[in-house]
Amino acid sequence: MIGRRAALLLPLCAAVRARAASPAIRIGVLRFGTVSWELDVIHRHGLDAAAGVAVAPVEYAANQATQTALQAGTVDMVVVDWLWVSRQRHAGADYTFTPFSNASGGLIAPPESPVHAVSDLSGRRLGVAGSPVDKNWLILRAYAQQALGIDIAQAAQASFAPPPLLNEQIQRGRLDAVLTFWPFVAKGEAAGMRRVLDIGDAVRGLGIHADVPVIGYVFSEAWAGRNRAALDGFLAASGRARAVLAESDAEWQRLMPLTGATSQAELDRLKALYRAGIPRQWGEAERQAAAQLFAVLARIGGQELVGPAGTLAEGTFWPAAGF
Repeated sequence: MIGRRAALLLPLCAAVRARAASPAIRIGVLRFGTVSWELDVIHRHGLDAAAGVAVAPVEYAANQATQTALQAGTVDMVVVDWLWVSRQRHAGADYTFTPFSNASGGLIAPPESPVHAVSDLSGRRLGVAGSPVDKNWLILRAYAQQALGIDIAQAAQASFAPPPLLNEQIQRGRLDAVLTFWPFVAKGEAAGMRRVLDIGDAVRGLGIHADVPVIGYVFSEAWAGRNRAALDGFLAASGRARAVLAESDAEWQRLMPLTGATSQAELDRLKALYRAGIPRQWGEAERQAAAQLFAVLARIGGQELVGPAGTLAEGTFWPAAGF
């Protein structure tokens, strides 16, 4: 008779053996990015092995490095937005996209800030995460133009910086509001910040009513054709991991060190916003909504954002992915 400890190890050993015998997919990730949470769940529960594939994360320090790795063939898949995919396809590449998350950023402000609405940004100090062609910034500009008739780029005192630096600046009272990515919205709200505007609400305010994914898994169509079984297995494992994260609070407690949450309040907000951003549907309506949003972003961001082509490239979205 085997001991209790040995019995508990048997499923794990079986998963390890299955991974070793399965085709591997190399995925370029940021170590502490949200994608790493999902991949950790996949690995912990042997979901990749159960789907007949081995997931091999390859860590990088920045998003640009993951994209370079995909282009160099160092990895098979990365997570990036579909704007990048469209631009690459117009340049002759064959990358394609399937959704990972609909979670969007938001505009937040300290309790004492005079900013309670987008119209209050005029003349105020606004920190923006990313660059002048970041999607959140362009959506905010488009929303303010359409809903309020103002150009936030001219009206506000905008400065662009990485999210951690913006957090530091707003805590020191040097900014009146911050437009930032959703994990930093979650952490800000846990610290007592007010959400002035959700970017998802701004998109709906532009008349785009279907959910549009923010980022997704991106890979080469040629690679997908050669590795279809492995790709389908990975996407199945990914869906099961999201189901675990949607339902299990205990899983989030286990993931707490990987999320970077410094308190239970932060973890709870990260969990809530992650769950709200899980794609529930991805069909023709959502693809059409993405094309609508592309047109808005292309008008505001111009060639610096979308390249010389003014339309969403055919094949940007992986046709086999629908749910």
